[in-house]
Amino acid sequence: MASISAAMVKELRDKTGAGMMDCKTALTETGGDVEAAVDWLRKKGLSKAAKKSGRVAAEGLVAVALAGNKGVVVEINSETDFVARNEQFQQLARTIAKTALDTGTDIEALKAAAYPGGGTIQDALSSAIATIGENMTPRRAASLEVADGVVSAYLHNTSGEGLGRIGVLVALASTGNKDELATLGRQIAMHVAATNPVALDASGVPAETVAREKAILADKHAGKPANVIEKIVDSGMKTYFKEVTLLDQPFIHDQSKTIAQVLKEAEGRLGAPVKLEGFVRYGLGEGIEKDEADFAAEVAAAAGSQG
Repeated sequence: MASISAAMVKELRDKTGAGMMDCKTALTETGGDVEAAVDWLRKKGLSKAAKKSGRVAAEGLVAVALAGNKGVVVEINSETDFVARNEQFQQLARTIAKTALDTGTDIEALKAAAYPGGGTIQDALSSAIATIGENMTPRRAASLEVADGVVSAYLHNTSGEGLGRIGVLVALASTGNKDELATLGRQIAMHVAATNPVALDASGVPAETVAREKAILADKHAGKPANVIEKIVDSGMKTYFKEVTLLDQPFIHDQSKTIAQVLKEAEGRLGAPVKLEGFVRYGLGEGIEKDEADFAAEVAAAAGSQG
């Protein structure tokens, strides 16, 4: 039997919001597999994990840059949150995002790109690492562009111009008034930051995610006739898609309307069709596993090494 540690119970509780004993039982039933335990809790109706965003497990900054009808978002990681407040690191993050507008979003190509003042971005990173004394690296980057329209951005928990802990891009295609379109785009970007949708519409939800949700719904009602389970699953998936797909979500600024309805209304004001072509949301540290440091132990170790 797998040993279930307090840290594992805490991790599962943070992810699901379930009670401590329920988390311990789930981990015991799944042999200590945290992701399997998440599903176990959901099948028992004890968790709302599907609505949780990725847990922040790394530090640094998310930077955005806009130019015309194009935008980029880049995540640059560091070891501690102190670095995110360092002016040198902030300027480096802004420059990397601006460079990505021309270079593209391939991380290796971005590192090899020229840095203003000489050398490459990798050279600038190496210099910053030597100066600040902490490892830092670009982790991922994405871009959106429209032929005619706007790309709007929103940053949450900002730490400087173009920098924050959550960065969102939204691309709207339209021949309508660009200023009003940009305002609408920013409002939708704020919505995306708050709700973290899985996809634009149901067709964009990954097949493995759909299969997982169907399996959880079916398992919750195991023992009922197959035709009944099928109807329950179909109904449940319709509800799921409304919750996690951007166009079907209730607009955070007006819960009486979906994003699709908001776009349709905007067409009337703009006198032109408006199409939401895509969005990108980066939350700092999503999906990165980081060991929880024992601060007291670190201090004790440091004191011992100086004795």
